[in-house]
Amino acid sequence: MLEIKRQTHQIDANGKSLGRLASEIAMILRGKNKPTFQPNIDGGDFVEIVNADKVKFTGKKLEQREFITHSNYPGGLKRRKVKDVASDPGEVLRQAVIGMLPKNKLRDLMIKRLIIKK
Repeated sequence: MLEIKRQTHQIDANGKSLGRLASEIAMILRGKNKPTFQPNIDGGDFVEIVNADKVKFTGKKLEQREFITHSNYPGGLKRRKVKDVASDPGEVLRQAVIGMLPKNKLRDLMIKRLIIKK
């Protein structure tokens, strides 16, 4: 039986680009930085983000990027621009990390280990 030892990584988001930061976080949450990585086992670590409100948005992401959700009812499509959600940059970062994690049953377990502080 494989014993999983989880560490806590603290990352300072001050001045870092959103996508590069999200990919680094996703790699640690998934456990790809460990020599014992197996894709079917959730062996990642805890990640604590500080200064999430100082993350850098490059290009025209604030005006062009959208978060799209649908309620599965007719006319239930909702679109929100990043500048509308940017009052909570931690949520923007969380959505970016969720998009970089695998789309399977392990994703919910991985994202629970992401702690975002402002």
